[in-house]
Amino acid sequence: MDSLPPLPAVPAKTLLFHEAASQELLCQMERVARTGATVLIIGETGTGKELVARHVHAMSGRKGPFVAVNCGAFSESLIDAELFGHEAGAFTGAKQARAGWFEAANGGTLFLDEIGDLSPALQVKLLRVLQERQVVRVGSRRPIALDVRLLAATNVDLRRAVEAQRFRPDLYYRLSVAHIDLPPLRERPGDILPLAEHFIGLYGQALGLSQAALAADAQAALLGYPWPGNVRELENVVHSALIVCRDGVVCASDLRLAAPVLAQRADAAASTAALAADGSALPQLAATIDALLRAGEPNLMQRIERALVTAAFSASGENQVHAARLLGITRTTLRTLLKRHGLLARVAPTMDGAAPRGSLSIQ
Repeated sequence: MDSLPPLPAVPAKTLLFHEAASQELLCQMERVARTGATVLIIGETGTGKELVARHVHAMSGRKGPFVAVNCGAFSESLIDAELFGHEAGAFTGAKQARAGWFEAANGGTLFLDEIGDLSPALQVKLLRVLQERQVVRVGSRRPIALDVRLLAATNVDLRRAVEAQRFRPDLYYRLSVAHIDLPPLRERPGDILPLAEHFIGLYGQALGLSQAALAADAQAALLGYPWPGNVRELENVVHSALIVCRDGVVCASDLRLAAPVLAQRADAAASTAALAADGSALPQLAATIDALLRAGEPNLMQRIERALVTAAFSASGENQVHAARLLGITRTTLRTLLKRHGLLARVAPTMDGAAPRGSLSIQ
């Protein structure tokens, strides 16, 4: 069997939201960018938090650099010196002084990803930097003035971490002056195919497949998959499929998605594909309701309302903000419905914050 060619190195620098409602997110990001406020970006792994941070920096007008640091990539013994810098002799192996990431971002923006991974001791130091606008290197007592805008990101619920005493509440309030809540890809089905087409264009050109396209079964498979890895997973799936497809046509078998997941979601995939194609899913729903009415189904309004609220609440991971957005209602209205149908008792505290969706392309 012939070996596959190596994957071309094509950096993905696009965050794309295609749904009409996503313009709200773009507007929110641009408003936040101009304020200079500290921003907390919330979203699952692979949703594009760093790309959003880069866009906020680009729109902010700050002339300094954009510096991205993954707080989970450094050991506890190193991250202190990495963030704040160190003087010569501050610890074993520190042969010369070195500026930290805060100093490197002076005049620009520092993006701290996985902020929830910081230890309590580092949380205290970070809080002081935000309050004093100055940093003290490890092994020094001389403060260095800073002009740095901080953007932080997390894929965990920091409010729950605060309640569990794993994250300082004062630091949480400092970080969350402004929120940008990125919805997962499974909550944005209208974005899946446009994103796939974008990645086909991006990687197809690098592979010499200028006319590559998705077959109908591939489209249905993409729409039926839950995308636990979000946009990053979609990018990798499309990239790999382009390498193994024939004649530039990507079929469902080329995607190599998990078969059990596809089997469980076959009906949902067909319905979603139909809705994306011509909006026929809503007439199907109307026909079902008509049949129930003709059959004299008792308490139909209450049962349909409960089924709809329960489905949205489950699909959003029991997050009230996301469930309300899925239904196109306010959170207050959702809570009323949850109480009415006895669903509120099992609700755990969730992080507040709007999660609008936007249409954004970052090149």
